[in-house]
Amino acid sequence: MGLLRCCRTRATATTATAVITALAVLLTLGACSEEGDARRPAVGSAAAGLKVRGGESVADFLHRALPAGTGGTVIAARGDELAYCGGFGAADRASGTPASCRTVYDVMSITKQFTAAAILKLEVMGRLRVSDRISRFLGPVPEGKRDITIDQLLTHTSGLVEALGDDYHPIARDELVRQALASKPQSAPGKEFHYSNTGYSLLAAIVEKASGEGYEPFLARHLFAPAGMERTGYVLPRWPRHLVAVEYDSEGRSQGRLIDHPWAADGPYWHLRGNGGMLSTAEDMFRWHRALSGNEVLPEQARRKLFAPRVRVPGLDGSYGYGWAVRETPTGRTVWHNGGNDWSLAYLTRSLRDGVLVFWVSNHAYQDGKWNLEDQAEELTQGIADRVRAETP
Repeated sequence: MGLLRCCRTRATATTATAVITALAVLLTLGACSEEGDARRPAVGSAAAGLKVRGGESVADFLHRALPAGTGGTVIAARGDELAYCGGFGAADRASGTPASCRTVYDVMSITKQFTAAAILKLEVMGRLRVSDRISRFLGPVPEGKRDITIDQLLTHTSGLVEALGDDYHPIARDELVRQALASKPQSAPGKEFHYSNTGYSLLAAIVEKASGEGYEPFLARHLFAPAGMERTGYVLPRWPRHLVAVEYDSEGRSQGRLIDHPWAADGPYWHLRGNGGMLSTAEDMFRWHRALSGNEVLPEQARRKLFAPRVRVPGLDGSYGYGWAVRETPTGRTVWHNGGNDWSLAYLTRSLRDGVLVFWVSNHAYQDGKWNLEDQAEELTQGIADRVRAETP
């Protein structure tokens, strides 16, 4: 696996980036589930039932590896057992609220794999085909973009630009579509990989057109509810305010909660919708991961389609599938995605074979002159996975 650097700068749209970096991270992470109520996993600071055969536990590793002052949450699982879930640092320094497994975070570009799953759900329902041209739902489309397909939006091969404006700039769906279709292409459809947040916003628009529902209501009804995810979404979960993490910049200054920034009544404006901004908890990411190991959300054929490697990513030891980066390893296929901005960082990694999940998120990922969790991403993710594998029921 490599590091897909898809972090975005919120302050100005012109500085948003999509840089692909090659970091050789040899991970084999994977699917999970839990005994008991499949919808309500019992998550604590460390899960009962797993014991370390020898060496360092996940908790001890994190205590040693994480820099003092950062904040966030980690969850890890193996097979049917939850291995670890715990917070570190503060979710809100002003109130003294510690980070925990119930803390609500912005998962940023990890949102893309929810959008991809929604598209495949619509295909299962017979509402679209990924081979469809976008003109079926977003027409009329200018001549140079008429050949763009849903598949190309999913794999970042549409040729569309990375971003069109600031995440919080008020823009409605139809205006976003108009601007995207009028934008100068980076390449001809299907020819090159260009990471595109704009493309995933168009996918969210297609979800609405094909389903006749709003983007978030469709996800809530067809993805999140079957998975037992009651605390994931844009606005529908109505989280208690104290559970939503405050984000901190590289100088340690509060940037507020995501829900405090300018949004429409039904969620983020369309420069962000579908490609980022989803709020969730570690517990719900565990439930989602487990749902993708069974048929609660998507049947097996659709899940295979979701995780298939489809286009090589320049500079990356791997490929991009539908909302997931994909890497083949000697022990099986690894699928993963990260998300980030100037303040926060998140990683979701899973193996389709050996049953190890790692998800971690930080609401203060960068501190000038002290730490940069992006530089530690390989060490943190691999270290957690190794220690999960060293545990046994």
